[in-house]
Amino acid sequence: MMPGTLDAVSNAGHSVDLLSHEGPPATDQLCRAVHGAAAIVCLLSDRIDERVLAAGLPTLRVVANVAVGVDNIDLGAARRLGVTVCNTPGVLDAATADLAMALLLAVCRRVVEGDGVVRRGEWTGLSMEGPLGRDLAGMRLGIVGYGRIGKRVAARAAAFDMDVRHHARRDTHEPGYVADLDELLRWSDAISLHVPLTDETRHLLDARRLGLLRAGAIVVNTARGPVLDEAALASALVDGRIGGAGLDVFDDEPHVSRRLLEAPNTVLTPHVGSATTETRAAMCAMAADAVVTVLAGRPYPFVIAGPGEARSADG
Repeated sequence: MMPGTLDAVSNAGHSVDLLSHEGPPATDQLCRAVHGAAAIVCLLSDRIDERVLAAGLPTLRVVANVAVGVDNIDLGAARRLGVTVCNTPGVLDAATADLAMALLLAVCRRVVEGDGVVRRGEWTGLSMEGPLGRDLAGMRLGIVGYGRIGKRVAARAAAFDMDVRHHARRDTHEPGYVADLDELLRWSDAISLHVPLTDETRHLLDARRLGLLRAGAIVVNTARGPVLDEAALASALVDGRIGGAGLDVFDDEPHVSRRLLEAPNTVLTPHVGSATTETRAAMCAMAADAVVTVLAGRPYPFVIAGPGEARSADG
């Protein structure tokens, strides 16, 4: 956590214990730590399963996840055990949308490749032959998942004069809605993923669907790694059927497959969609507010599971 961002919790009279400075704690460590605790403030990398939740009973009342997605938490167990689960929607939308566009730009304009040429001293001067990128203006961008972040990406893409359409589980009744995902993929020059990770969205973009994309299409993923079949993507990149990829999330974080690391025209970032000073501070403050509000017995607007449940995950 960023320094001072949980002050609201201690100012409300609650003690705060920081469990780990060095990555996600093991389940046994979590279980020992939550014994007697009233709240857990966790990151996406922390696995809060039924065993951890049960270890916090009878005192545990709320889990505040410093993220929009809550696929790291056993929501069914939280409901059964009466533990409230909150997330941090809204405050990270702009930062994540910015990164999605940054990845798309970096791939289309071959920014990382060009940076390497300069740093290795291989640049011999201006050339009309390469490395040649692609214009965003006029490119067809398909957005999969049209929640808060997807809409922010659409607005940014429109400013680059891209032709933007989108798909969501339910009709958005907005211009550019495409009911059939396969139809959207066939139309798209680039695709940007913005769906939550669920059983239904795991490998939503698999080998078959990647094969529907137009030749040389670009794939951008700032949602969750398992939404995309990484092995199928790597094969399509190597074969040249996919023109490039910009990925901020991976199937087995923090591990990235060797095939993906070696794939051509691929820009990889370490899950930094919300990683700006302002956004991370706002996320932590929002989680702290959730803890204080729930423990005070007041209603909280962003409850994902448990008492007062109201779904707010993007997608």
